[in-house]
Amino acid sequence: MDDFLLLDGALLRTVDPVLLRATSFGHFSSLQVRDGRVDGLDLHFERLDRSTREVFGEPLPAERVRADLRAALDQAQSGDLSIRVNVFATHRLHLLTRVGAPITPGTRPIRLRTFQHERAVPHLKHTGTFDLTYYAHRAAHEGYDDALFTTKSGEISEASIWNICFARGPHLVFPAAPVLPGIRQQVLQRGLDSYQTVPVPLTELTTYDAAYLTNSIDPALPVAAIDSVSYADHPESAEVIAKAYASEVPQVI
Repeated sequence: MDDFLLLDGALLRTVDPVLLRATSFGHFSSLQVRDGRVDGLDLHFERLDRSTREVFGEPLPAERVRADLRAALDQAQSGDLSIRVNVFATHRLHLLTRVGAPITPGTRPIRLRTFQHERAVPHLKHTGTFDLTYYAHRAAHEGYDDALFTTKSGEISEASIWNICFARGPHLVFPAAPVLPGIRQQVLQRGLDSYQTVPVPLTELTTYDAAYLTNSIDPALPVAAIDSVSYADHPESAEVIAKAYASEVPQVI
């Protein structure tokens, strides 16, 4: 299918330059829709409302977002989509919804190159993403698949478009460094019986059995290597993750 845009729920056929300028300051959430359902839809609504209150000083009701999502499904005449909801403002608050074909999760374990980098206001999924793409390109230039960030003190934080978690046996560990709390990560965490959020120093990567990346597309993409540290398949932790996700029911738009 061809991608299209909705502005406040209506099909956008032309783009005003004012719109392009305004959308550079804002925040967004990305969703993979399957059969009209979304994993952690309530968490997307909560993120969009919380971020809108912080950035623009007003609430964003879940029903307004839901109405635009339903308009996207109606326009596409499909329940399987990739959707990105951007929130920005001119003289009032707007939702710009980009709609495209669904994206299949990756299956090949990937290799990560670390860079010391800390995103500005990392708790927000804001539109300032140049740095993420820049480091991803640098990693690719050096023969890796993507970038993984560390703090100045040498703690693992997050990857360019993913959260990361580590496994020791069946136990999952999430980095305590400041990161964007991804929706998939939150879905995974609330499906787990227990987990830890602790500092993960770069110097301690060899003490873990496995690592996984999570985002709206990839629920648990195995990591093959971080710099010179390699990880093998780890069925024990993979089973724990699969069980946690299976406990969460996708929510109807």
